[in-house]
Amino acid sequence: MAEKRIVFISDLHCGHRAGLTPPDWQSEFRAGSKTQRNKFAELQRELWLFYAETINELRPVDVLVVNGDAIDGKGSLSGGTEQREQDRIEQIDMAAACIQFVEAPTVVMTYGTAYHTGQAEDWELLVANAVGAEKIGSHEWLEVNGVVFDCKHHIGTSSIPHGRFTAIARDKLWNELWASHDEQPKADVLVRSHCHYHIHCGGADWLALTTPALQGMGSKYGSRRCSGRVDVGLVWFDVADDGSYAWDTAIARLDAQRAEPLHV
Repeated sequence: MAEKRIVFISDLHCGHRAGLTPPDWQSEFRAGSKTQRNKFAELQRELWLFYAETINELRPVDVLVVNGDAIDGKGSLSGGTEQREQDRIEQIDMAAACIQFVEAPTVVMTYGTAYHTGQAEDWELLVANAVGAEKIGSHEWLEVNGVVFDCKHHIGTSSIPHGRFTAIARDKLWNELWASHDEQPKADVLVRSHCHYHIHCGGADWLALTTPALQGMGSKYGSRRCSGRVDVGLVWFDVADDGSYAWDTAIARLDAQRAEPLHV
C-alpha cells in the first residue's frame, strides 16, 4: 500500500447565489439591488478561486468524499429569490463540474438534506452518475489503509460555541454501540457536515469533526436568524500505509463577505 490523500468537501449548494459556482456559470446575479448583484458576483469569483487554488495544491487526490448538499434546490422558502440558477438539472451540471475539477479517481458521496436535494427524489444520485461515483448513500464507511471513516451529512447544531461538540461526540458514541453489536464498522474518524462550521474533538484513538462548507454567507435565514460563525473551506487527510494519518483544513477568508459599518 502507498500513502493516500482523501479530501472531504460538502455543502456546495450549487445554484445558490453564495454557493460554489464554476466559472462557466458565474455572471451578475439577476435579482436584488445593483449592490447585491455585484456582491454575489464577486463572492462567486472569490470562492471559486479559493477552491481551485486549494485543490491544485492538494493534487493528486486519491479519494474525494462529497458529504452532502451538492446542490441547493429550488429555494422554495425564499421564493427562489436567492437562487443563481433554479433549474436542478443545471445545478447538477454545476456540481458535477466542481467534483470533476478535483480529478480524483475515486469519488464517494452521501445524500444531503431533503429540502435542498429532493423531498421525494434524490437529485444527488444524478450528480453521482454524472461523475462516475463509486457509491452514494445515506451513511457510508470508507476504509483507507486500515483507517475507517464514518461519513454522513446531517448532524445536530448548537447556538452556543461550547455546545457544538456534543452532537459529534454523541454520534461517535452511537457508532461505538452499533459496532459493539457488529452492526457498523468501528470508526477511527467520524465526519459530519450540514452545520457550515468546522469543529473537531477526539481521544487517543478517535477523531470526530464537522466539515466547513463550500457555500459562503448569503441566505436570508442565516443572516436574519442565526448568530454563529460560518466556516468556508475543506478538509483533507494523508493516510500512510501503516494506518497513521495527518490531517488539515483550508479555511477561506473572503473579502466579499466582510461586514462594514454604515457611516452616517
